[in-house]
Amino acid sequence: MEIPRVALIFSLKATELRHMSPKSSPIAALALAATLGLSAFAPAFAQTKENTVIAKVNGHDITEQDVTLAEAEIGTDLGKLDAATRRRVLVEYVIETQLMADALDLEKAKAPNLDRNLAYFKRRAKRETYFENKVKSSVGEAAAKTFFEDRVKGMKPEEEVKARHILVGTEEEARDIKEKINRGTDFAELAKEHSKDPGTKANGGLLGFFSRGQMVPQFEEAAFTIKPNEVSDPVQSRFGWHLILVEEKRKKPLPKFDEVKDRILNGMIHQKAQAVAKQLRDSAKIEYLDAGIQKQVEEEQKRAGLQQQQLIEQLKKMQEGEQGAMPADAKPARPPATEEKN
Repeated sequence: MEIPRVALIFSLKATELRHMSPKSSPIAALALAATLGLSAFAPAFAQTKENTVIAKVNGHDITEQDVTLAEAEIGTDLGKLDAATRRRVLVEYVIETQLMADALDLEKAKAPNLDRNLAYFKRRAKRETYFENKVKSSVGEAAAKTFFEDRVKGMKPEEEVKARHILVGTEEEARDIKEKINRGTDFAELAKEHSKDPGTKANGGLLGFFSRGQMVPQFEEAAFTIKPNEVSDPVQSRFGWHLILVEEKRKKPLPKFDEVKDRILNGMIHQKAQAVAKQLRDSAKIEYLDAGIQKQVEEEQKRAGLQQQQLIEQLKKMQEGEQGAMPADAKPARPPATEEKN
């Protein structure tokens, strides 16, 4: 019977690599080389079958599937290694994992938590397999595209404004600067000289494109009212006094599918996972033996029950209001009578 491997997480942060000897560990050597920009490995590796054996350790096969599992386990610790170095680090990680597992077997040392750890990782592996089969595989790109197209159909392009601004402390300062602009002084240069907005001062007050709801109301109203290449009169907000130069107005482009595909897929997977988890929980017997957790669960259930009751009451009031608004001689519609069978 195949025994799941015990997970050992190697953190490859630069500060820790300095304390690891490249001679003692290929993982340290490879990661250090990549950090220093000295990697000279082959181009990105090609995808191969999961059962392909890529190394042997004391007669044990190391396969592509092992590397895939290692990637899922420690991939986030590897930073931005290039593909070839990343693959090599993962292979060496699996090899060292096997070496340590073999060493533990040879020592026959007492490992009181080993069986418990093996049971945990076996359970987690089953969970991940079920999740892959019942959740992820049920959500495809075609469904995501349908969802996207349905939402885009109902979207109206928003107006966007590209603007610069100069922020000062008083209305008098703003009017003095406006006079200089009227006499031909460059707006951006005046912003660099006078603006008190540290985020845009160096760029000549450039704010880029923005849509409604992104700026304070007074600023927004002025920016969307004036025409391109016009400068506003002084506008006061809680930040001070603004002069606004509108450079361009446009309709905000609707998002493309490829730009939002991953977010849609993740959202659909999340919804599916919630539905599957609820179905499993509803059909299971779950007992909380920890008093603190049990109390939290009971309070959550109580709140959920109150929210549901409030929703039911709101629906009843809405129905009563609709019936009260009907004319006195009006009768509720009845479903058509079904034909009697002889």
